[in-house]
Amino acid sequence: MSRATREAYRDRLLPLLRRHPELMCLDSDTGLFGAEYVEAAGEQYLNLGIAEHNLMGIAAGMAACGRVPFVNTMAAFATSRALEAIKIDIAYNRLPVRIMATHGGLAAGHLGPTHQALEDLAVMRVLPGMTVVVPADAAATEAFVEQSLDLPGPLYVRLGRKPTPELPAAPPPVIGTAQTLRQGGDVVLASCGPYPVLACLAAADLLAGQGVEATVLNMHTLRPLDTRTLVAAARPASLVVTLEEHWRGGGLGGAVAEALAESVPRTVLRLGMPDRFVDTVGNQEHLVEHYGLTAERVVRTVRTALDRGRTDLISSHS
Repeated sequence: MSRATREAYRDRLLPLLRRHPELMCLDSDTGLFGAEYVEAAGEQYLNLGIAEHNLMGIAAGMAACGRVPFVNTMAAFATSRALEAIKIDIAYNRLPVRIMATHGGLAAGHLGPTHQALEDLAVMRVLPGMTVVVPADAAATEAFVEQSLDLPGPLYVRLGRKPTPELPAAPPPVIGTAQTLRQGGDVVLASCGPYPVLACLAAADLLAGQGVEATVLNMHTLRPLDTRTLVAAARPASLVVTLEEHWRGGGLGGAVAEALAESVPRTVLRLGMPDRFVDTVGNQEHLVEHYGLTAERVVRTVRTALDRGRTDLISSHS
């Protein structure tokens, strides 16, 4: 079954609004909330229009007065146009604002680079006290919305646009705890988001057929990063590969490399978007394939690295 993460968030929030009068839904004319939703939410829903900087400032004011705002906008606008307000008004004051950012990654591929968010994880994970989460499917989105009620401080959640497949059976998703989707001692494949996680699972199946066993981690929380699970998985492995729908710099790959460098140094190969703006237009699936965020690329990367390592080992003993 395929559901959109942004719609899963919307549908889960409404019953929570009814049970928790302190919650607010602040919209920026996203089109996600129809007339029936607005009527059901009543005074707990406000559409502030396309004014993202003001949106964050108002959310901060409400949070300072005891409310818990869920703020809805596109990821590209949240982390660029409204960044100053997020940094100074929300993060600096450690306020419980939930920034629900849709069209994350390449989800707005058809609208071009102005609407694509390939820097958002890097930007948000460096803000002190900011929790950063990337659900891999609708079920995880629902769980994270529920868990956010007890979460101190601000939260950034990267959501998609269109329906994406549900993950196969996995441990319950918990903010701050990586999901181990498959166990293997040769390499670690770490990813976040629907398409990268599914690609890593498919890559692990292909590698197993070649005699390479991979641990697959869904690192859905970039901050706080689950270093304990990551280090435990990396300790027996000779290689760690990360895959993300994000520029290679500063996102999940950067977080993983930083954590391992301090604990258990390993070769970390970071797969993601090339260091340039997207130069073609298409839907998310097309762009994911076009830029090689695929199982086949993960397999090639692992095989090349392992084969090179064996060659270097033979050369050093010859």
